Amino acid sequence: MIYDLSLHMGYVYDTPASGAHHILRLMPLSLPDRQRLVAGALKIEPQPEETSSFTDFFEHPATHIHLRSHHERLDIRMQARVMMQSQPIAVDFSPLLEQLPDDLEDYWTLDAASPHHFLGSSPRTGIEPDIAAYARKGLKPGMTVRQIAETICRRIHTDFKYDPDATTVDTTPREAFLLKRGVCQDFSHIMIIALRSLGIPAGYVSGFLRTIPPPGKERLEGADAMHAWVRVWCGKIMGWIELDPTNNIPAGTDHVVVAYGRDYSDVAPVIGVLKSYGSHTIIQAVDVIPVK
Repeated sequence: MIYDLSLHMGYVYDTPASGAHHILRLMPLSLPDRQRLVAGALKIEPQPEETSSFTDFFEHPATHIHLRSHHERLDIRMQARVMMQSQPIAVDFSPLLEQLPDDLEDYWTLDAASPHHFLGSSPRTGIEPDIAAYARKGLKPGMTVRQIAETICRRIHTDFKYDPDATTVDTTPREAFLLKRGVCQDFSHIMIIALRSLGIPAGYVSGFLRTIPPPGKERLEGADAMHAWVRVWCGKIMGWIELDPTNNIPAGTDHVVVAYGRDYSDVAPVIGVLKSYGSHTIIQAVDVIPVK
């Protein structure tokens, strides 16, 4: 499957900004046997006085921009073509929960994909006793790590309502958990905390979701903006799998990966500082169009 992606992120300031630094993580990754970035381009208005690129700890390409002149708005547009490859359905070779610590003990490296980075608290996903109790409530004897992850994914989809007006980007996982509603960011953070409370490494995935459903299929939630889902480490044999709690499905060819991190703070599409005051309006539009 080949997709053409387009993203527009706009910021309109009540008071013109007199300078700004931003880091952008918007371009899809190339992942072996999963997806390939065929071509991509960023367009930024007003044009930054300085632009540079770097690769972060989790091996994601990022772009740093510096605007010195006054500007009333910032428009960021990304266009890309991505080739997606279907993934075979894997047999569940994940260990029982009580056996997972042995697999973790055997994983000695601390590279970007190391499960050890995804076990403890991170800036937006700390210890939440209520969410930990929620995770334990669904456990049954003899469940594998993958079965536990799929069960929590399914329960979040069932127990929580997708409501884009209920939360903001700064809503905490605890607040969303108590509301029992929110968006993909909220559901992913809740699932990550639930899994980590059981000793299962889990991380955040930022990306895009196919906008136009195949014939006869319902439109997926969250397809008008950048999407988020969860990656789960299922032991040394299975490695990482990805689950989408917003739609209760495994990530497949409809899910285009942009970045991996511990939580949203590691993968925010646009982050930075500017000299201004007052509020601002955010515009976001996404299209994921199948080419063939």
